Amino acid sequence: MTQRQQWDLARFVYEPMHQADLDEVVKLEHSVYPHPWTRTNFSDSLKHGYHAWVLRSPSRELLGYFLVMAVLDEAHLLNVAVAAPWQGKGLGRFLLNQSVACARGLGMESMLLEVRPSNQRALDIYRRYGFAEIGRRKGYYPAADGKREDAIVMRILL
Repeated sequence: MTQRQQWDLARFVYEPMHQADLDEVVKLEHSVYPHPWTRTNFSDSLKHGYHAWVLRSPSRELLGYFLVMAVLDEAHLLNVAVAAPWQGKGLGRFLLNQSVACARGLGMESMLLEVRPSNQRALDIYRRYGFAEIGRRKGYYPAADGKREDAIVMRILL
């Protein structure tokens, strides 16, 4: 991230996700994922007390979000997304940093996530960040034509 991007990022609004954010969150989710979460997925996550945060521009445009679930001593990064026009500008890394900081603040020892093998861009980001592949979940994700896609399970020690 360049100095300019860091300065711009300092002006952004980073705050907890609320039910009132869900229309925008679901719209962003549907714009960037071929098999997006539903509004119910997000709503249930908030109701269960998962740690969910949004990132907004100074004008309050939704730029991205993440959700983390804490289980015993391990955090699970359930979902992270950056709006398409803002991808490649360091916001994904910022959200990863924040999700890891959230997990550390909760006393977690590691963070786990699943990612589609076809999502090469995300895989590259996670690997560069320090996540390592620890396994696969066969047929985990829905895919085109009623088929299923595996999930690569990745983890980073905190």
